[in-house]
Amino acid sequence: MEKQEQDGLLDGEFKYKKNIDGTINKRVVICTHCSKEFQFHRSNSTLKYHLNAKHAFVGAAASPGLRQTTLSERRPLGKSSLDKLTDNIAKWIAKDCRPLSIVEDKGFADVLKVASQDASYKPPARSTITIRIHELYETEKKKKEEALVHTECVALTGDHWTSLSNDNYLGVTAHLITEAWGLTSFALTIMKTEERHFAEACAEQFQTVARRWRIEEKVTTVGTDSARNMIAAARIMPFNHMPCTAHILQRCITVSLADSGFVTALAKCRKIVGHFKHSPANTAELNAEQVSLGRKQEPLAQDVPTRWNSTLEMVKRLIRNQTAVTATLDKQKHKLVLLTPPEWDKLQRLETLLEPCRYVTELLGGEAYVSCSVVLPAFCHLRRVMEVTDEDPAYVVRFKEKFKEDLASRQEHTNYAWLQIATALDPRFKDLRSVPKTDREAVWTTLAGMLHEDSPRRSHTAEEGPAKKRLSLLQMDSDSESEEEVQQDRAIQRYRAEPCTALEDCPLQWWAAHAGAHSQLARLARRYLATPASTVPCERLFSVAGHIVNKKRSALHSENVDKLVCLSNWLKDE
Repeated sequence: MEKQEQDGLLDGEFKYKKNIDGTINKRVVICTHCSKEFQFHRSNSTLKYHLNAKHAFVGAAASPGLRQTTLSERRPLGKSSLDKLTDNIAKWIAKDCRPLSIVEDKGFADVLKVASQDASYKPPARSTITIRIHELYETEKKKKEEALVHTECVALTGDHWTSLSNDNYLGVTAHLITEAWGLTSFALTIMKTEERHFAEACAEQFQTVARRWRIEEKVTTVGTDSARNMIAAARIMPFNHMPCTAHILQRCITVSLADSGFVTALAKCRKIVGHFKHSPANTAELNAEQVSLGRKQEPLAQDVPTRWNSTLEMVKRLIRNQTAVTATLDKQKHKLVLLTPPEWDKLQRLETLLEPCRYVTELLGGEAYVSCSVVLPAFCHLRRVMEVTDEDPAYVVRFKEKFKEDLASRQEHTNYAWLQIATALDPRFKDLRSVPKTDREAVWTTLAGMLHEDSPRRSHTAEEGPAKKRLSLLQMDSDSESEEEVQQDRAIQRYRAEPCTALEDCPLQWWAAHAGAHSQLARLARRYLATPASTVPCERLFSVAGHIVNKKRSALHSENVDKLVCLSNWLKDE
């Protein structure tokens, strides 16, 4: 009987349609789950397909061959998917400075089971993640080596850091301009050092890093702070030294504050901030007062001698919360000496003085844009800001004069010649307004001499025949300019005739568009504009290292510290 009426219309999942007169229409069936009608011609293939497509939880019983996989019964992950997931876990741990032990956390395993939709999934073992991280390091290191191979000039920055476990490390970063005129920077190493930081040891450490990466002949400058051992090490190394200009600026601020009338007011500020920072109850009362005045709840900031711009931040927050702070202290019993109205006025003036310094410090600390050519214009801007006016009180005059005096003395110990050439090769500042008028022509003369030394014809004189050598020597002894020198002068004049670009324009984009017209100068631009103005990139490395070598991971092997810090730096833009 038609296979028992097609197996009872698939075990009761469908029923015949009833006509209006009560009779049964055996050519139309209705789904008991969704009430959808189907034409029925003694074949249940359409009905099976509908059950598996729309009602898989019941259709499986009717047609196991067409069963749809559900989320609760998903097939286990294949080998390629497992490998990909393991690689991404290793990459995540390295990129975001997570501990390897996280793969053993039960909660982490539960999250991965839900994400992979595989109830049987188990996270990889720590040893597996360790192997993958080492492999990832070697892969990424080859990419960095490839970038170094295809560049002619590399600038380095370096500094020392002491970990939580009292181990000394040297961090080194590389900075270069790619063939497509893109500025790139990345970590080379953060290696453990055993020797004391004498000049000879520091110089040898930098040269060891250069040898390991095979860039001894490509290093142009080494940027460090102005510590005496680093300055002495720079004299030993065969590279140009670039003292950190941000450190120089902060030292100028510290010296100027110590020799001005702000000392007493700042001492009172530190006491007031400490009164609230050291007591949760006092902080709660201050927050309640801020709310009652309709102000945003904002904690006060304490200045730290080694933290740049922290004095300015302390002053700014106190000024913004002056009413709340004063009202809170009036309700409390304390032994603080409060700020007087003239001292509050001093803080207002100090904020005005330090704000340009903060802007310049942050500007010189960038590594995603050209900063070396900005140093002289930035210092020139600060000198103009610090010009004494008739409205300045005596303590402001002392601060400004001391700042300009100290900045001038420290600027003499920078690599001033390098900064001048970098400024001239930046199309934004090539008018050299930040250089004294008496020195401007000397800069262009020096640049012309560099073109002569860098010219291809000069580099091939050893391969020329004896007759050509004699003629070239006669020409060099002659008083008249050679054709090569004339061409170099014309190249300088063509470049100087180009209009200056806007301050917000990128100098590397300009060089990318004009490298063909100024090919000789373009090579020098790659060399000079890649140098960073500060050692802030190295300081950022140490911030990453501090997240890795924490209290729970203070026993990490130095080789693992090096690889984890470098990987975190290399993967940050991916």
